[in-house]
Amino acid sequence: MNGMATFASSTDTDVTVTPQHLKALQQANKVRLARAELKRRVASGEMPAADVVLSCPSEAETMTVADLLIAQRRWGRMRSRKVLALIPITEAKQVGTLTQRQALALAAALSPRSSGAKLTACLSEHMTPGNGIAETIQASPSPVIGQAPHPVIVPELTPVPA
Repeated sequence: MNGMATFASSTDTDVTVTPQHLKALQQANKVRLARAELKRRVASGEMPAADVVLSCPSEAETMTVADLLIAQRRWGRMRSRKVLALIPITEAKQVGTLTQRQALALAAALSPRSSGAKLTACLSEHMTPGNGIAETIQASPSPVIGQAPHPVIVPELTPVPA
């Protein structure tokens, strides 16, 4: 028995029906393989994690944010936790369930400062006046661990007359 059932129809042609659990296994395997390929692309730098967060491909919808961050090169659990704590997003949050504001804040935290033009273009697509996203992005902390989360304002020193 191969798990397939054959039924005779009223027209005397054989109809092959795959049981539901086998269809579910096939679908789960497709998702696993697609997710593994996505993780390989993120790890190699071919696809930035920020792009995955913003575009949310179907294979990433049920992936946790922590799994996506850890897939990046030189990212571990601690670095992932620190970045997510700054936004704040839980590690178990699925990429597909991120709100627009959370997705944009996470993408801003993951984007290197040198790709500001790309991030600005993306933000202009997703922002509408007064929705608070611009304020969220501008107030988002630096993605570099150990760097001050807010801009440090250093007052100018005026020379004291002698």
